[in-house]
Amino acid sequence: MMDSLVHILLVEDDPAHAELIQRAFEDRGSQSRLTIASTLEEARAHLRAFKPTLIIADWRLPDGESSELLPEDHNTSMPVIIMTSYGNERNAVNVMKSGALDYIVKSSESMTDMPHIAERAIEQWEILQQRESMQIALAESEAQFRLLAENSSDMISRHDTNGVFLYASPACKTILGYEPEDLTGTSIVQLIHSEDASAILEWLQAPTGKDINVTLPYRARHRNGEYIWLETTARLLLDKSSQTPEIQAASRNITERKQAQEALLQAHTNLQEAYDRTIEGWVLALDLRDRETEGHTKRVTEMTVKLARILGCTDEEIVHIRRGALLHDIGKMGIPDEILQKPGPLTDDEWVKMRKHPHYAYQMLAPISYLKQALIIPYYHHERWDGSGYPHKLRGEDIPLFARFFAVVDVWDALSSDRPYRKGMPPGEVIEYLQKESGRLFDADIVEKFLPLLTDA
Repeated sequence: MMDSLVHILLVEDDPAHAELIQRAFEDRGSQSRLTIASTLEEARAHLRAFKPTLIIADWRLPDGESSELLPEDHNTSMPVIIMTSYGNERNAVNVMKSGALDYIVKSSESMTDMPHIAERAIEQWEILQQRESMQIALAESEAQFRLLAENSSDMISRHDTNGVFLYASPACKTILGYEPEDLTGTSIVQLIHSEDASAILEWLQAPTGKDINVTLPYRARHRNGEYIWLETTARLLLDKSSQTPEIQAASRNITERKQAQEALLQAHTNLQEAYDRTIEGWVLALDLRDRETEGHTKRVTEMTVKLARILGCTDEEIVHIRRGALLHDIGKMGIPDEILQKPGPLTDDEWVKMRKHPHYAYQMLAPISYLKQALIIPYYHHERWDGSGYPHKLRGEDIPLFARFFAVVDVWDALSSDRPYRKGMPPGEVIEYLQKESGRLFDADIVEKFLPLLTDA
């Protein structure tokens, strides 16, 4: 378990992600000291002055890639966890080969679980360091290995390349309820939960010549029939006497940690649901006040989420986009009833007041940290590509992306819907309007991606 001496350097340029990770450490009651750097330059400056216990770094940063923080000398370095929002297998393999201890794809779950990921990384690093010492001991004396293994609280074991136990330390009695002789000659796979066995089998069946250094969590059957969570760190060794490859492993019981992770994840899920119910309550209050646009919010939210997926937004981004779409007109809560509920077109003076609603949305939502990204849509969705929009008259790509594609959806629904003072336009005319204004009022690339959603509907 991490103690007050653990110093973690978090290199993350997204303030929302940094805040979520920091809050996860605080919510867990961790005594670790977390230092946050937003660029490689800040990280390098910190590393010149201090040597943290662990580095957690976003892969892509404003001034480069955090791969340059990976150690050149693995024996004297510190552990590094690389995070990314754009994970793929090739990147993971390359980063791990370059010296990263772990490779994490960023999501709400993984960032909320970062204290446990960090704890596991530090423990894994310590095991690896201990194992280096253990290898030296093995080279000097098998008896010395036995002395180390048999006094360890972890279950130290040796296996052939099929996973069959050749040796198990006395800690197997404490951890799994078995005597060492009960396990000798049996395969570890027989003890593993069927849902977790595939990862172990895949690892065992890989070519013998590969670089086997792995840490795997899985459920193992205790002698009493119940399953407990184990975390096993294993590597391939060459037996000095027989010149045959063997697997050496260290296993510990992480059941309590897993239960704590599940409880934290459930608490996070419950909190997210509470956030969303609150937002939906605000939207309902606005709909009850502005009957003229009833149903508009639901329609534009659903269509905006569809468009966001077409544009390749991540699941985490879509959470913020959905909230922003739901709240896009929340600033109208500050508009007087005689303007908001007027059955006909607004006068110029009334439009001046109506166009204040993005500012009202900012005043309402900016103090709420979890809505920081969602606020983009309520605040900027009336900006236009040519700079003719409001409230800031932003142009082109200066308009945030979420707001640019929501603007297209918002206008589509507004023109398609009936109002007391006009009928909605036919679908073909709405499409013609969007095509005509593509590149002037709206981002042409987004209009091009959006129009097929209308013909496919």
